[in-house]
Amino acid sequence: MADDSEWMKLPVDQKCEHKVWKARLNGYEEALKLFQRIEDAKSPEWGKYLGLIKKFVTDSNAVAQLKGLEAALAFVENAHVANRTTGEVVSGVVTKVFNQPKARAKELGMDICLMYIEIEKAEVVQEELLKGLDNKNPKIVVACLETLRKALGEFGSKIVTLKPVVKILPKQFESREKAVRDEARLLAVEIYKWIRDALRPSLQNINSVQLKELEEEWVKLPSTPPKQSRFLRSQQDLKAKFEQQQVQGGEHSDDDEEEAAVAVDPYELLEPVEILSKMPKDFYDKIEAKKWQERKEALEAIETLTKNPKLENGDYGDLVRALKKVVGKDANVMLVSLAAKCLAGLATGLRKKFGTYSGQVVPTILEKFKEKKPQVVQALQEAIDAIFLTTTLQNLSEDILAVMDNKNPSIKQQASLFLARSFRHCSQATLPKSVLKPFCAALIKQVNDSAPEVRDAAFEALGTVMKVVGEKAVNPFLADLDKLKLDKIKESADKVELPGGKKGAGGAPVEKKPAAKAAPPPEAPKTSAPTKKASGAAASKPSAGPPKKGKPASGGKAKKVASDVKEVTEAELSDGVCEELAAGVLPENCLQALDSANWKERLASMEEFQKAVETMDTVTMPCQALVRMLAKKPGWKETNFQVMQMKLHIVALVAQRGQFSKTSASVVLEGLVDKVGDVKCGGNAKEGLTAIGEACSLPWTAEQLVSLAFAQKNPKNQAEALNWLANAMKEFGFTGINVKAFINNVKTALGATNPGVRTAAITLLGVMYLYMGAPLRMFFEDEKPALLAQIDAEFEKMQGQSPPAPIRFNRKSASAEDEVDEGEEQDEDGGGGGQDIMDLLPRSDISDKITSDLVSKIGDKNWKIRKEGLDEAAAIISEAKFIKPTIGELPFALKGRLADSNKILVQQTLSILQQLATAMGPGIKQHVKSLGIPIITVLGDSKANVRSAALTTLQAWVDQTGMKDWLEGEDLSEELKRENPFLRQEVLGWLAEKLPALRTVPGDLMLCVPQLYTCLEDRNGDVRKKAQDALPTFMMHLGYDKMNKATGKLKPASKDQVVAMLEKARAVMPAKPAAPAKAGGGKGSADLGGTASASAEEHPDGKPEVKKIRGGAAAKKPPSEESPPLIKDKEVNGSKKPPSKGKAAASTQQGPGTKKPAAKGLKEEDKSGPIFIFVPNAKEQRIKEEKQLKILKWNFITPRDEYVEQLKTQMSTCLAKWLQDELYHLDFQRHVKAIGVMIERLESEREATIGCLDLILKWFTLRFFDTNTTVLMKALEYLKLLFIMLNDENYHLTEYEANSFIPYLILKVGESKDGVRKDVRAILTMLCKVYPASKVFPFLMEGTKSKNSKQRAECLEELGCLIEGYGMNVCQPTPAKSLKEIAVHIGDRDTSVRNAALNTVVAVYNVCGDQVYKLIGNLSEKEMSMLEERIKRSAKKAPVKQSASEKTQREHPANPNATFSRKPAQEDPNKLNQSRQQHNEPSHNPIPKEFKLDLEKIEEDMIRDEYKMPDLIEHNLDELLEPIIIPKFMSRNLSLHFDDVHNSTASTINYVISQVASGDINTSIQALAQIDEVLRQEDKADAMSGHIDQLLIATIMQLRLINSTHLADDRVDKKDVIKLYSCIMGSLLSLFSMESLAREASMGILKDLMHGLIMLMLDSRVEDIEEGTQVIRSVNLLVIRVLEKSDPTNLISALLVLLQDSLVSSAGSHTISDLVMKCLWRVIRFLPETIHNINLDRILLDIHNFMKVFPKEKLKQLKGDLPHRTLKTLLHSLCKLTGAKILDHLSMIENRNESELEAHLRRVVKHTGNLSGMKSDRGNEKSGLRTEERMSKAKVSDILTEIFKKIGSKENTKEGLTELYEYKLKYSDADLEPFLKNTTQVFQNYVERGLRMIESEREGKVYIQTVMPQNSCDSVLSSNEEMKPASYYYERLQILKRRCGLENTSIAGLNSGDGESQQQPTISLMSKPAVVSSTDMLHSKLSQLKESREQYQQERSALSPTRANTRSASPAGDLDDLKKRLERIKSKLQ
Repeated sequence: MADDSEWMKLPVDQKCEHKVWKARLNGYEEALKLFQRIEDAKSPEWGKYLGLIKKFVTDSNAVAQLKGLEAALAFVENAHVANRTTGEVVSGVVTKVFNQPKARAKELGMDICLMYIEIEKAEVVQEELLKGLDNKNPKIVVACLETLRKALGEFGSKIVTLKPVVKILPKQFESREKAVRDEARLLAVEIYKWIRDALRPSLQNINSVQLKELEEEWVKLPSTPPKQSRFLRSQQDLKAKFEQQQVQGGEHSDDDEEEAAVAVDPYELLEPVEILSKMPKDFYDKIEAKKWQERKEALEAIETLTKNPKLENGDYGDLVRALKKVVGKDANVMLVSLAAKCLAGLATGLRKKFGTYSGQVVPTILEKFKEKKPQVVQALQEAIDAIFLTTTLQNLSEDILAVMDNKNPSIKQQASLFLARSFRHCSQATLPKSVLKPFCAALIKQVNDSAPEVRDAAFEALGTVMKVVGEKAVNPFLADLDKLKLDKIKESADKVELPGGKKGAGGAPVEKKPAAKAAPPPEAPKTSAPTKKASGAAASKPSAGPPKKGKPASGGKAKKVASDVKEVTEAELSDGVCEELAAGVLPENCLQALDSANWKERLASMEEFQKAVETMDTVTMPCQALVRMLAKKPGWKETNFQVMQMKLHIVALVAQRGQFSKTSASVVLEGLVDKVGDVKCGGNAKEGLTAIGEACSLPWTAEQLVSLAFAQKNPKNQAEALNWLANAMKEFGFTGINVKAFINNVKTALGATNPGVRTAAITLLGVMYLYMGAPLRMFFEDEKPALLAQIDAEFEKMQGQSPPAPIRFNRKSASAEDEVDEGEEQDEDGGGGGQDIMDLLPRSDISDKITSDLVSKIGDKNWKIRKEGLDEAAAIISEAKFIKPTIGELPFALKGRLADSNKILVQQTLSILQQLATAMGPGIKQHVKSLGIPIITVLGDSKANVRSAALTTLQAWVDQTGMKDWLEGEDLSEELKRENPFLRQEVLGWLAEKLPALRTVPGDLMLCVPQLYTCLEDRNGDVRKKAQDALPTFMMHLGYDKMNKATGKLKPASKDQVVAMLEKARAVMPAKPAAPAKAGGGKGSADLGGTASASAEEHPDGKPEVKKIRGGAAAKKPPSEESPPLIKDKEVNGSKKPPSKGKAAASTQQGPGTKKPAAKGLKEEDKSGPIFIFVPNAKEQRIKEEKQLKILKWNFITPRDEYVEQLKTQMSTCLAKWLQDELYHLDFQRHVKAIGVMIERLESEREATIGCLDLILKWFTLRFFDTNTTVLMKALEYLKLLFIMLNDENYHLTEYEANSFIPYLILKVGESKDGVRKDVRAILTMLCKVYPASKVFPFLMEGTKSKNSKQRAECLEELGCLIEGYGMNVCQPTPAKSLKEIAVHIGDRDTSVRNAALNTVVAVYNVCGDQVYKLIGNLSEKEMSMLEERIKRSAKKAPVKQSASEKTQREHPANPNATFSRKPAQEDPNKLNQSRQQHNEPSHNPIPKEFKLDLEKIEEDMIRDEYKMPDLIEHNLDELLEPIIIPKFMSRNLSLHFDDVHNSTASTINYVISQVASGDINTSIQALAQIDEVLRQEDKADAMSGHIDQLLIATIMQLRLINSTHLADDRVDKKDVIKLYSCIMGSLLSLFSMESLAREASMGILKDLMHGLIMLMLDSRVEDIEEGTQVIRSVNLLVIRVLEKSDPTNLISALLVLLQDSLVSSAGSHTISDLVMKCLWRVIRFLPETIHNINLDRILLDIHNFMKVFPKEKLKQLKGDLPHRTLKTLLHSLCKLTGAKILDHLSMIENRNESELEAHLRRVVKHTGNLSGMKSDRGNEKSGLRTEERMSKAKVSDILTEIFKKIGSKENTKEGLTELYEYKLKYSDADLEPFLKNTTQVFQNYVERGLRMIESEREGKVYIQTVMPQNSCDSVLSSNEEMKPASYYYERLQILKRRCGLENTSIAGLNSGDGESQQQPTISLMSKPAVVSSTDMLHSKLSQLKESREQYQQERSALSPTRANTRSASPAGDLDDLKKRLERIKSKLQ
């Protein structure tokens, strides 16, 4: 432009891109001001400048550019959309700003970059700056370095990623430009501040002078680390914390320093080096050379390569094996050292990636420690230390423990020293007791070694472990050491320095807590047993020997006895000391008579002995002395059974009451065992054994018992000992039992010749099976087949049973055991395994069988030889059964075969690997990296069967190892990097299945995330789907933030997609499995019943615990926590226990029985309250959450754990705690009892049941997947009662409830058991009363696609019943489509399915006749003949009358066991029916119901065109005809106007309108003619008021019927169709000629009407008919009339909704939308006249909803701009007519800020010039309102007086009520009280109801018109109501029958009635633009009919005494007269 004035007029954004620089400068200045002025960061104004900001910073004019930079900075700082511009703007700054000479420009450019970092775009900024470093212009390089330095200095190393910066830094030091080098130096100094020495390795290769300068600079830096001074927008909380610290003087600096010190690992900053390709090509030849010089040369080459600090991952297997061979076998020690150094280098460079090879190398290195040369030992130490850092101690434990018993002291010493060094790197978490225990046991042996160096090394190792995990954790393992050795260990612990540099006090976990927080001395906890710290003091107590034997078998539990604080230990006393002690407590004569020759004296002494013991003080009781006295001659050889019984009883008494030690027990045990088989004394002996078990623990007692029993030869004693033991296990639980020792003794018993001993042994095995499960059988597989069959039979008996809860406990150690128990659980959680039963199995070492020949065979070139090798390997493993993890070179050989070209061999290898996992057990864990990961590689095979085999093998491995080892390291991420779609989808699917079950995962899982994101965009659809499924499971462990941050490295396009998927995944992310509760000590979380399956379902590693010793969890619970099995109360679930656990532990010593009654009482109290808790709006909230995908949608094939957990969580707020525990118990019997309680409470808790209905139905869907028939039948019983109750309550299922229940119910309709099928069908029948049959229909259609033929057949039968009962309208989506799908099954191969399909089609034929042949489509000739034959047969049977039973069932369809129309009743009403009758009978007086409006028959009768009288049941005719008796009318002075005679007129009009929708053309024409006649007479037309919507509904339905049926049917005369069209048009034109009636049409009806008329205008079939064009013209005229006369608000809303629907519908023609828009244009033309009658708020809400569906951009994308122009014109017209006031009518829009409408209106108002005058207009408006208000107050009295006059006159009452309603709307605060107070109560009620009726009609609701005239009274109303004859109700019934073509929701509408309106909140048009469709209006009308009927019945009930008198007075002689009257009624109706 030539003149400045031209560009000055342009908008700011156009100025900013003007070609004149001055214009741009001016634009930038204005933009800067604008950006600073806009307060809303989300203002749409920002969007205009998105594409311009880059031009701001890259302006070619320096002056303009400077101002552009300022504006850009303001934009970035304030705009929420600024982050979209990061890449292009920063790139522009780097290339176009950093090279500018002006310092200000450069400074602004840096500020822009830093601001982008502040708004969370650090990665993009850093990437662009690093690109700038490659620029040739040194100024740009310097500026980029300076910007990076500033960013790092301000934001810190956590925001600025240092790895890429450090990578390019050395290159900058080589620059020719001094400025670049200087800036690089400054950047290096800044980096050093943050990561310190981690930077050094990366800069080692720069110029030495520069390095020296850097070193000097680094030395000058302060030691305190720097702090972040500038924060991201998301770090505002950190910013506040930082500012607070600044105020407080910089506290917490020490912690920050520690954090900074470990923040960066130098290894991470290095680039990996690939060395495998750089190895000498002849390396493998040279390493095998005979000359040591050649071998040395080869090793030196490798050593040079391995010196690289970071190595690229690859296959180092061959190299490692070669180096291992040198270390193990080379005689030259120098080469051994060199090879060890190479291994150390590889381990250091590969880190975790070397873990795969660690298992191969460590055993060789440990063996090589026999070398004594220091240089070799040092090299080996370095190597093994480096290898340890690549793996875990647990993985190496087998190899280390194997050499701890080596004869060579050097090996033992070095192994212990290696352990000591390794322990320093461990923590409490990585050293659980399961790992620590075997190491401590081995080291304790070495403490007693003869070699001093071995002892010292062991002391050092034990001291180190004590320092790391604490003295308390180690002491239980050191119980047998003397004080001197313990002190030495503690001394070693004090000397140990951990890597952190801190010296920890003994017992404190140094790595987690400072030294100041050390544990207290061991003695302290002795006094605090209730606080569960007692086991800490165990070390100071000596321990008895025997319990040690129990350790291996009891899973680490037996040590509790050894470490028990309360353990009573005593030395063995001599006879003399015992006599002295006994004499002090026993009477003298008692002692003397003990060895008397007279048995009577002995008996007397025993009695005195017993009395003395019973009264003796328990603390001072000398137990050992007393039992030794009992053993005194004759002792246990006593011949008199009475004396012996007494003696044994006293033993039990002493053990129960005294401090009974194992020393005392040893004295008596032999005698007890000797008498346990005695017939007379056996019971007392067993009593004594039980008492000793309680005193000294069952494991110890049992071990002594079994060894003593089998040391003697008495089979009776052996059998009874085993029997006692079996019972004792049930009573005490299984904890601590020495399984291995028991199994050996049981095997001896099984081989006994005496059958009693064998039987007892098998019984004992059965009890052990309860606790150990299936693995127990493995110990007996070598037994004889006959014996094995007996064992299997015993196991079979026990299957499915739960171990009983323990009822006896070792009373002295309970509290200590609880404490240790807690520790044990923690170990198992952390360590992944605890003691496994599999560890008890004897394992053989097969490494000697894996010969080099076998390995070479497996690797042979000939596939047949390879197969032979694999067969041999499989045979070796199979023969060994259980093997040790040492399998030689087999892993290497098998790994090669997994990649074999022969797929058969691959599958065989996978089979061997699966076999290997089973045989090796948990030991397979150490082969995960070498053999497990290659299994994953096989998942990428192209053959499905190979992949399936690999997946099975993988599962077998994971079952043994858990998931942790698979997720550690980079192996899994490396596998996902392979671009193999099969591999990716299988691995991701596997992860998606496994991850949700894990509580924790290794951090290395994060390495898989980039590959997961790649898979989300994979070209293969299956991969993408699996990746999407896996996304939420990754997120549940890694968190949304981490995963979102990981998207920063993606391309922008990819990032947007992935972030969107992350958001979706976030909504459905499953919750982590809850950790087992350990509150209060003990196994509080274990299942109360002692079942292992409950506590072992989810192992922390995902490993099933079927092999765990079961019962240990339950074995130690005191009785206070649970009831014994004999108590009938339901057991409390484990989840309920933790809160009470602490108390239980503290009170354990009170004795087993102290708390039983209290616990029982507590349960009863808990169960007395309501079982369901009604939470307001809870159901709505759940529905909302599911819609928003915040929770999982209830949709599955089989229920996964996350669904069960989600439901459990949801139910926790709505159910009583005890009931929830029962519902989710593992025992099905608990479910049965819980359902029983729910049945009992169903009636009393109706409201709460309905409030929780969705959850209840979901829980029952889970039961449908159970296999237990008892539960299923009980569930179905409850559901039947539930649906009866719902029907009684008039409740209607929501879509949400139906969708989560019905599909799963239909699954059970195909159940094989008849009883189940019958119940399900009964429930389906009842379901249709609470949920529309038309919506049940699609679910049944889906059921017909099942593979189960029974289900298909039953679903088809049910479909037939629905069609018979509800007509063709029930078929959804259309009858034709449904029938075609049903007809397909006529050709099914299953006979029952074929028959069911034929029966269903016959049912359709019975409804619609020959039209069925069109609907079913083409059938084969055979199928058609079958169908025709079936139709003929059904026609022959049709005339047969129904049996009485069928009639009864039709009349009482609520019977839950009602059979269907085709099936006769086969059973009497059961208890269910009786309960239903009992429930229903009290609610109403028995009234004759023959003429009642039978809701169940309405839909059935709707399909018929002719009337039929229902079959009447024989009843007393007096009762039948009683309602016809009309009492005398009490005349009064009444204002009889239309409302008074409303009932009779209304029923006539209703009847005629119902005829309009008739399927018979002539009937419809007659009805339309009658209506037209009424409408043409002005005096009668008012009678149609209130029926307009009803008439229009019927008309619309007739139009649809013509379109779908009559026009398509060739048999229908088209002239009749034209005649019908003419009648419709004529009556509608008459209707819409009367504006008062036309305005009653509601919005939904108008929408349907307009749609029907437009479709008729476009129907080409009509045009083709003669006179069809005349019909089209009539339609055109009618449309114009509708547009002119209808209510403008309803009309505009209807047209907008119709336009929206037509544009949305992809199938819809554009012609429809064009015609709708033409209608809108015509309405717009009328706006000036109608604007004052329009509800602008509603119109604007509709426009807002339209614009939400079609935003401006989407609207413009449509073909043609007519929709856009129409909307703009409508808004423009409204703005023009109302001005700025239109902005005040947006009140109904919920989120105005999100609405485009408000912004558009403001623009329109602004452009029309109204904005400037808005204030004055508002002022005028306010003043006008005030004036108007004053006027209204002055006139209010006159106006209201006039209105009430009109209400009082019969001619104008309706007009008066309307005016009063409008007056109240206008003046809501008007006081009507003065005008009503002088009127009667009846008149006041009349006015109130009239106003409510008008309100309902205007809002689109239907209100029951019970308007009462003034001066009337209740008695008159009753009389008037009494006049209704029976024909009145039958008339209404016939109206319903005539309504063909309706959706099948009419019954739902009928059922709802008043109940619906009372329960459901009224849907107001103010909240949502709800469209009331014609169908909805029909439902409302049906509800109106029902209400009228109920009101009538209630009034009749009120008059029943009168009737009773009348009946009794009625003479019997009038019977004939009454019969004649009945016949007349029948004839009239026909």
